[in-house]
Amino acid sequence: MKERPILMNGAMVRATLRDEASKTQTRRIVKGMALDWLQPGMFSPEYVASPGSILSPYGFAGDRLYVRETFFAYGRWETRHNEKKGRDEWHFVDMTTECDRAYQYAADNPDVPVTTSRNGGVTPAWWKRPAIHMPRAASRITLEVTGVRVERLQEISEADARAEGVTIEERHMNGYCAGETRPPSIRAFRELWESINGADSWDANPWVWVVEFRKLEFPC
Repeated sequence: MKERPILMNGAMVRATLRDEASKTQTRRIVKGMALDWLQPGMFSPEYVASPGSILSPYGFAGDRLYVRETFFAYGRWETRHNEKKGRDEWHFVDMTTECDRAYQYAADNPDVPVTTSRNGGVTPAWWKRPAIHMPRAASRITLEVTGVRVERLQEISEADARAEGVTIEERHMNGYCAGETRPPSIRAFRELWESINGADSWDANPWVWVVEFRKLEFPC
């Protein structure tokens, strides 16, 4: 079993944490591989997503993903010399656990007295931190991968759109898109996808990794 990080925005986090109709799939654009040449046979989508191909950046069934999300950490800033760049850079010193505090999460809209300027940042305070910088110890969501496959974005089914955690109530759903006659959950997912990846990202119909998972529950 391998464990890897995966980024999620606030909407994805909330959908994953829901008790009912929670998010159990995520789609991510295939990067670094030109898959338009895929044909049935050895180099089929099934092969690309098989453990033998060693191509999936999200692992395979039985592996785990820990979610990185925007969070708040307690700490201070200091300058450290970057030998590679040949200059001093600001570095955040995370003191959350050693100061007996608990990480907070932007998806929960916590009431945290956040500091926004690094001036005087040598004094410990709460800071908003990007998801990419979340340490493993701060992650509150661990997922077990139950399946991985590769497909075109627009191949998503109504059931899969619901598994993505979208709810019609949460999306604007301002009528049908021009020429769009797909079921409501797919239209809701399209709106969500375009809000994250750009206005033309749905029409581009890229190859995507489809990662299926279940949320693991750990005792307190």
